[in-house]
Amino acid sequence: MRIAIAGGGIGGLTAALALHAAGHRDVRVFEAAAELRPLGVGLNILPSAVRELHALGLAPAVEGHAVTTAELAFYTRRGDLVWSEPRGRFAGHRFPQYSLHRGLLQQDLADAVAARLGHGTVETGRPVTGYTVHDGQVTVHTGSGDVEADLLIGADGLHSAVRAAMHPADGEPDTNGMWMWRGTTRAAPFLTGASMAVLGDDRAKFVVYPIRPADESGLALINWVTGRPADGPSAAQALADRKKEVLAQFGDWKVPFTDVPGLVAAASQIHEYPMLDRAPLPTWNDGPVTLIGDAAHPMYPVGSNGATQAIIDGRAIAWHLHDAPDVPTALRRYESERLPATRGVQEANRRMGPERVIDLAWQRAPEGFDRIEDVFTAEELQRISDDYASTAGFTVEELDADSPYGTGGPR
Repeated sequence: MRIAIAGGGIGGLTAALALHAAGHRDVRVFEAAAELRPLGVGLNILPSAVRELHALGLAPAVEGHAVTTAELAFYTRRGDLVWSEPRGRFAGHRFPQYSLHRGLLQQDLADAVAARLGHGTVETGRPVTGYTVHDGQVTVHTGSGDVEADLLIGADGLHSAVRAAMHPADGEPDTNGMWMWRGTTRAAPFLTGASMAVLGDDRAKFVVYPIRPADESGLALINWVTGRPADGPSAAQALADRKKEVLAQFGDWKVPFTDVPGLVAAASQIHEYPMLDRAPLPTWNDGPVTLIGDAAHPMYPVGSNGATQAIIDGRAIAWHLHDAPDVPTALRRYESERLPATRGVQEANRRMGPERVIDLAWQRAPEGFDRIEDVFTAEELQRISDDYASTAGFTVEELDADSPYGTGGPR
């Protein structure tokens, strides 16, 4: 079977590796970028996706430069603790949660693709621009000529050309009016040394977590993200100007366990992004064409689910292709499994997922509080956490089970 993948990001590369593990050898990945380089900032991989990396034999490489996340904690902008919970192995689960640099994860996947499928598998500088379905096959249109395939997997992200060809009325991504600054800073570890902390309320948030453990100097690489309402991008382009703009909003924040203004002032890079998603689609399939990752279900960066769901998609599509009698059946089964699951996560993220605990804390106690029990019952906090865990597929029962997609190799 000739399989074309549009996009050499986390979802597309995972799909290529999963397809290879399931016995497929004619796999080509078309990537728009001129070269794959370790770009970006931090992300989290939840245990449900780490399990799939283990099944593909990728976890040791990833773990070598990741932080094994110990806890997730929510604080007000004053530093009052609202809620915390252990994560991954620290919660007694079979698989860990990882925090790491997005570019290093992508490089791990690209290296594995080159080693297992061949160095020419990823064709850089060759964007997919659309496709034409005919006689049960697909002509893939790229920036440098057409390619015939039996299956096209659209893994080309938020601005997917494959999605646009499949759903031409889809339009531009949706925004909630929030803009994010994302930066990295070498700084002292905080709390457990492997904690992810979400600070603030619905007026402004500051998310902070390490993505590389402390080295011999005692400093870790800390990833931080801010969210604030804005009508559009900032005019600030130079790093110094961006620092000034972020500090204008967060320069007076004081929390007991880390120096928020200091993290901003010492940042080595700061990038700006709008908070975007798209409404769930009625279908991901068009004949021998399907979608995965952000091309299928872009979601707000809440709850650490973007890369996690893309990895699961890549494993799922390979499994169903191996398990089904033909491509149409495989794609129907894949969509039936993954579309409703990711729709639930998209919708939960639009409600701000578990982060809404700090929004509620500010709404109920804008002057702060001495006891969290005066603001929430323990049952209410647990329900918010459990509801999102159930929606996102990381209940204890799901996380501790074997992968539903087998061990990674052909059966």
